[in-house]
Amino acid sequence: MDADRALDSSGVEVRQVASAFAHATRGQGVLQLLMSFGPFVVACLAMYLVYPISLLICLGLALPTGALLVRVFIVQHDCGHGSFFKSALANTITGWTCSLITFTPFISWARQHGLHHGSWSNLDRRKGADLYSACLTVNEYRALSPWRRFLHRLPRSPLVANLLLPPLVFLVAYRLPLDTPRRWVRERRSIHVTNAALLALMGVLALLLGWQRVVVIHLSLLAVASIVGVWLFLVQHRFDTARWTRRGEWDASLASMEASSWLGLPRVLHWLTGNIGFHHVRHLNPRIPSYRLSAAHDAMQAVWPVNPLSLSRALRAPWLTLWDESRERLVGFRDATTAIK
Repeated sequence: MDADRALDSSGVEVRQVASAFAHATRGQGVLQLLMSFGPFVVACLAMYLVYPISLLICLGLALPTGALLVRVFIVQHDCGHGSFFKSALANTITGWTCSLITFTPFISWARQHGLHHGSWSNLDRRKGADLYSACLTVNEYRALSPWRRFLHRLPRSPLVANLLLPPLVFLVAYRLPLDTPRRWVRERRSIHVTNAALLALMGVLALLLGWQRVVVIHLSLLAVASIVGVWLFLVQHRFDTARWTRRGEWDASLASMEASSWLGLPRVLHWLTGNIGFHHVRHLNPRIPSYRLSAAHDAMQAVWPVNPLSLSRALRAPWLTLWDESRERLVGFRDATTAIK
């Protein structure tokens, strides 16, 4: 009981600290917008200019340019939470603009992502969760037939989940309202409007610059950005010390601080990824804009200190696919299959 009271007290205190940073600043928002779109546009133009000279150099430029595209996606992510600007209209306009670069329908993705914020690390609220932010328990996996275990395991293998699927998700899956309920009329409409706008934009670029150049550049950018972005999303909740609980034990503050990671990146990578590595702060209060996450994290450390997830540990995260309730830790498929044999 005392431990529960202490947890409740710490949860209230850390939320109060975080709430002090949960407001946007117009000047900062505009500056961060310029610092996100500016470098990406310049790098993208460089790819278009280099393409006729050397395809190899053009594809090489896709690596830094795709990484810059991740930062643009974080701006869209913030706008979906209504946190980048104070104005709802400014957030909507900016989010829609980003969607034409990220190939991600703004309204639809924002609502789907909002559901994730209400159910992450809750073993009794996994229905509808994607394969990157949810998992089966070891016992659930062992209860499957060999064929169903194979079907579950295949799309979650690191090669498929982290290299092959991400570009298909952004290029194909986001073009269709596959997991969007029919009653979500506005969200379904946003998918179709985004598709039409993308078709018009890419069509104009193809007429002006040639369809081969447009296809090569934007497919390579999408591939790089989606692979990096999906990996970042994965390690935010699947890491070696993450804690998953049943509904009766689930607590929003605890889930934020112990089931969402603080990815310890160099300062330049935090800038490049829009501070999304401070994901425990993002989950504790989604209204904190990305450009204030670092300051919020520093203040919260005094109340509820958390340890960073190192880059080496994060690189091992894709193999953590099942929750072992007996050991209260995430494990790989090999741990489960060894016991079956």
